[in-house]
Amino acid sequence: MTGTRRETDVAMSRQQLEMMAQDDGGGSDTSVVTDTRPKTKRPPLYKVLLLNDDYTPMEFVVAVLERFFGMSHAQAFEIMLTVHKKGVAVVGVFSHEIAETKVAQVMDFARRHQHPLQCTMEKE
Repeated sequence: MTGTRRETDVAMSRQQLEMMAQDDGGGSDTSVVTDTRPKTKRPPLYKVLLLNDDYTPMEFVVAVLERFFGMSHAQAFEIMLTVHKKGVAVVGVFSHEIAETKVAQVMDFARRHQHPLQCTMEKE
């Protein structure tokens, strides 16, 4: 035996590479390996809507918009007027879980204050 064990291992590795190249027809491999990852879809969004009624005070609607939707007083007042004039207004767009929570919070708050305010959600 001539050479060290390491030289033998390197020689064997070269032989293995040459044999593999010959198995491929001896040509160079020009294929590109691409890493394919599944594309994730964004979750569907839901519009949260406030509905007009003849009994809930406008000030209460403004307070709800400020408290649960983080609106400024001016923004809340504008949305409240839209609800009053058009009968309905979109007050936010959220993922399903957040929209569901907002609707539940508004409905619970309105009931506790004995107002018939309605809040719903629909898929965007």
